[in-house]
Amino acid sequence: MEDENKKPEQPQGFSYDQENRDDPYAEVRRESEPYTFGPYGPSQTFGGREQPLQEEQRTLDVTPSSTKEYRPFTVTGGPTRQEWGAQPPRRTSFRSMFAAFLVGVVVVGGLMFTADRQNWFSSELFGGTSQVKEAIAKTVNNPVTNSSDVVRPNNIAKIFEQSSPAVVKIETYASAQQNSSGGMSEDDFFRQFFGDRSGNTDKSESKNNKGELQQTGMGSGFIFDSTGYILTNQHVINGASEIKVTVDGHSDPLTAKLLGSSYELDLAVLKIEGKDFPALKLGDSSGLNMGDWVVAIGNPYGFDHTVTVGVLSSNEREISIQDTNGTRNYEHLLQTDASINPGNSGGPLLNLQGEVIGINTAVSSQAQGIGFAIPTSTITEVLDNLKSNTEIPQKPVPFIGATLTDVTADIAQRLGIDEATKGSFITEIMFNTPAYKGDLRQYDVITGMDGKAYKSKEELIAAIQKKAVGDKVNFDVLRGEKKLEVTVEVGDKNKFNVQQ
Repeated sequence: MEDENKKPEQPQGFSYDQENRDDPYAEVRRESEPYTFGPYGPSQTFGGREQPLQEEQRTLDVTPSSTKEYRPFTVTGGPTRQEWGAQPPRRTSFRSMFAAFLVGVVVVGGLMFTADRQNWFSSELFGGTSQVKEAIAKTVNNPVTNSSDVVRPNNIAKIFEQSSPAVVKIETYASAQQNSSGGMSEDDFFRQFFGDRSGNTDKSESKNNKGELQQTGMGSGFIFDSTGYILTNQHVINGASEIKVTVDGHSDPLTAKLLGSSYELDLAVLKIEGKDFPALKLGDSSGLNMGDWVVAIGNPYGFDHTVTVGVLSSNEREISIQDTNGTRNYEHLLQTDASINPGNSGGPLLNLQGEVIGINTAVSSQAQGIGFAIPTSTITEVLDNLKSNTEIPQKPVPFIGATLTDVTADIAQRLGIDEATKGSFITEIMFNTPAYKGDLRQYDVITGMDGKAYKSKEELIAAIQKKAVGDKVNFDVLRGEKKLEVTVEVGDKNKFNVQQ
């Protein structure tokens, strides 16, 4: 007997009316979701074969009633459908998407081109100022430019290309007898600190020009005037009988004439015959900031035209270097970590505009990456004097003429004063100096000046140096068990050639 629950086999031409009887929403689903899985309909199709549905799937109650509520649904981000029979949105064709992309490219490209041509983002319309315009104009007129917000400068090659021809190598010669007499080239510490004597000169090489000459030193310099004026350090050419300068583009070294020099400032000006030499512009060292990029060019260890790069580490540095001729006291030096080595002395230290802001002068023999340069603010004050070989006016140095040391417990005990006393002990008074004339004496202890206590000699000397020459100061003095006030008129150290 035939099973009553058995469904008749679905004919090849499946009737939608039969399906409609089992699924009242079949017509809507066929129009809106032609490829869907669900509980509706007599069968499911997998891989082209129809699979019979379970009994509970066939008998699912989908009849609307007052107790059932059918809520509209949305695809994430899409509009709410108000009814099951709503038509789905049309899919955007590839051609429409591509056309929209082309339109966007044209619009954005046009805006970028217009903004660049009309300089929108640096005009006053967008908050710019006249100072910004002036800065841009200056940058355009300068042959060497660099973006201010780069991690590292991108124009070092351009700076070297423009500046290197004006950098020269300087070689000095002296007679064998003069060279054997000693000097700063014999002092290892001096040679390491200044970095201009490589110490590897072959003394067997000599020149026969007004006697036998031997090479005594080598350094750098740069042309600052196209008629042949050269700036370098005084210690580079010190004691030289003959100075030879190698200039880019000239096969043979040129003989240079020393016009003027300053031992105190360690500066010298040379002159070579000729014209239309490449020259470097002197810039303003006072406008530098810590961390600004700097470029050094020179001839370290004889390697001609070597470029090194670093930053400005500090300024207003003071150092003292002793040699056989005395002590060089440098002031206002620029400190940099750009590599400076023997042979760099006298070469230029440049900013990113290719302007000279200093002359490379010294390196620290006890540290790595610490070099010093004489700033152009010092050079420009005396440049005319050096070119004309006239005396350079010396800046007055406040001075009293007493040699001082700190008071220690041992000194206090020997003087018979309180061991807790702090001050400056006078070990020597120079004859006819302000201290001598003011009646300061050897073994006096200075505890203060002008009513203020100074516990160390460094504090007292610094206070004296802040005074002007001719000022009168009152020292608080312990002389044995006596407390005195001694008046001294501050003098000029340059007139006495002695230490403070």
